[in-house]
Amino acid sequence: MLVRVLAVGDVVSEPGLRHLEKHLRSLQKCEGISFTVVNGENAASHGLLPRQAEDIFAAGADVITMRNHTWDKQQIVSFM
Repeated sequence: MLVRVLAVGDVVSEPGLRHLEKHLRSLQKCEGISFTVVNGENAASHGLLPRQAEDIFAAGADVITMRNHTWDKQQIVSFM
């Protein structure tokens, strides 16, 4: 069984989110992607808010990775 994993680097702010929403599903379909990892720690410029996390999942991500900027927006803690 072939599993294709797509790793998307930093999605930054609203333009990055809109680009992901516009293109991710078609890329997944075109390339036969089985699993998609998206780095979302900068989706709210510095940090990640629940709304951006929901947008990333709705765009087609299976998992969102985060690092140090995650804690710049404490609202994400309850979402996690």
